[in-house]
Order: sequence, then structure tokens, then C-alpha cells
Amino acid sequence: MLELSRIQAITLDLDDTLWPIWPTIAEAELRLQAWLAGRAPQTAALFSNPKQRHVLREQAEAAWPERHHDLSFMREEMIRLGLQASGEDQNLAGAAFDAFFAARQDVKLFDDSLSALQRLSARWPVLALSNGNADVDRIGIGAYFCGSVSARDVGAAKPDARIFLAASVRLQVAPEAILHVGDDESLDVLGALQVGMQTAWVNRSDKLWSFDQQPELSVTSMTELCDLLFV
Repeated sequence: MLELSRIQAITLDLDDTLWPIWPTIAEAELRLQAWLAGRAPQTAALFSNPKQRHVLREQAEAAWPERHHDLSFMREEMIRLGLQASGEDQNLAGAAFDAFFAARQDVKLFDDSLSALQRLSARWPVLALSNGNADVDRIGIGAYFCGSVSARDVGAAKPDARIFLAASVRLQVAPEAILHVGDDESLDVLGALQVGMQTAWVNRSDKLWSFDQQPELSVTSMTELCDLLFV
């Protein structure tokens, strides 16, 4: 059971917790192709093929196993490899990534996310804690966060304990006094539990829990989470 009195701060996952990520990525990939079309058309054609994108991802991961946690680096490297394979200017990779990255920030919040952020941040410091590369300021919700910690910042991705402990240091709050909120059973819930945080699983798709360890809370929406916290 959740011990509400212990909570001094909240760490909050972003992708698929506050917005659906895959529609955003799909649109960003389309915008990348459009950007490349007028500058590197062969590479644009390459990126239009999902199988070719998968091959480029595998090549980037094989070349940089120590950088898998850095999604921005891996995406730019994929673009560079695509340009190289197409015989086009590899120096375009940085600007092409910028086009993708700008589109990646164009997220559509779940209907309950903004009101939940307003309620949570009025009571506790809220820290963004993500494996991804969303920028809460560029998205327009930075005012509700006291800061952010990403896998890229730490050099390790959830469920690695280091990213959760880095969040604790950033907040200057012991892990036991933090509630971590996220959608992923393993990355978010089990990762946070291992360092002593309390956890809330945001299960929007009515999945069944499949692990021995349990979250302190399981909710179907951010609104339900807030209703349980503000009692």
C-alpha cells in the first residue's frame, strides 16, 4: 500500500505516460523524409522504407554499443549511415537530426495530463525522468517540472538503478521519499522499486501485471492517480 506521508517529491516518466510516443515518432520520421527529399533524395527514399530504417538502427547499435541509451546520438548516427549508404553528404546529418528532433517535440498530450501536472506540481516538486529525448520546455510544459534527468544525462537508461539514484540526488530527496510514476512495468516500476522508491503504474491499456513485485498504486489514468493522492 502507498504511504502517502512519505512522499516528498515525484519523478515522472514522459513517453506513453503523458502522451503516446509512437504517433509522434511516426510523424517525426515523415518530417525527416520531407527535409531530406530536397537535400538528399536517395537518403529520403531509404528512410521511407521501414526495413531499411531497421537495418540502419542495427548498424548504429552494433557500431556504438556503449551509446544505446543516448537516443539522440543513435538517431543522428542512423541518419549519417543512411547518407553514407546513399552516397550523399554526411555533413547533413546534424541538420537533418535537428528537423527530426523539432518534430519529436510536437507531442499530443493525453487529455488528463495537463490537469494532472498542474495538481501534482502544486503540491510536490516534479522531476521528469525519461529514457527518451523529449524536452519539456520545448513541448511547453516545463513550468510544471523542477528539472529533468534523462538516460543521456546519466549514461544509463531505466531500469538501471543509476538513473533513479541520479534523480534522487538532483531532487536532494532520499529515494524512499520519492514516488515514481510511469507506464512501463519493468523500466519504471521494477527499476524504481529496486532503489526503494514507491511507485505508481499508469496502465492506460488495461494490461495484466506479470511480476512478483507489485507497484504501490496501479491506475488507468493520471486523473485517477491524482484522485488517490489528493485524499
